[in-house]
Amino acid sequence: MSFDSVFSTTLAAIVLTLAAHVIARVLARKLSWLPMVITALVLVLLFLFILQWDYNHYYSVAKPVFDHLLGYVTVLLAVPLAAMNFKGLPVKKLTMIVALASVVGALLPMSLAYVFSLSHETILAFATRSVTTPIGLSVADLIKAPLALANLIIIISGLIGGTLARFLFRGIDDDRAKGLALGLAAHAFGTVEAWQISHTAGRYAAFGLAVNGLVTAVWVPIFIGALSV
Repeated sequence: MSFDSVFSTTLAAIVLTLAAHVIARVLARKLSWLPMVITALVLVLLFLFILQWDYNHYYSVAKPVFDHLLGYVTVLLAVPLAAMNFKGLPVKKLTMIVALASVVGALLPMSLAYVFSLSHETILAFATRSVTTPIGLSVADLIKAPLALANLIIIISGLIGGTLARFLFRGIDDDRAKGLALGLAAHAFGTVEAWQISHTAGRYAAFGLAVNGLVTAVWVPIFIGALSV
């Protein structure tokens, strides 16, 4: 498959990606155990194979568009947050949970990377594991971590968290707990999966993603800077 103009190539990449997303969403509604994000990824690869479209070419034209949109999507998380009902919410306990998740989400993977004698740059990249891509890359830039590696770590952790969530949540009936756990542990990928569970789970996932990202973006650069002194 070949495309001559930049516009037609970019448009084709957007249509292909959105088609994979829509089909994955329909399948996830019919098969609740099917992780939507994983399905969408498989469909994109399948479409590229059928069309004989080189992945590197597709990625080079799709990445700038969706990277640009990703920032807007992160800001739009304020919409479901505004619709949340905070009455009767245990604010102190919730604050402790988010703070603990932020600290563990950064220090645990960094510690494991240190135990396995990985490079200093790799250890720093693992500090971004628990936050969504736009925030994680900003944090990586501040602490001088490799951006490409940080991006890879964020994506893989989100995919694993979003994929395993449905199996780990068996026996748990509280959608608020499910959503918060997904937002804290699997950031954007987890939030997508949470919206497939219910609107309540989606809102709490957005809350966990946003607040955890904010907290992590504040303390991680300060912590790394203090260690470097």
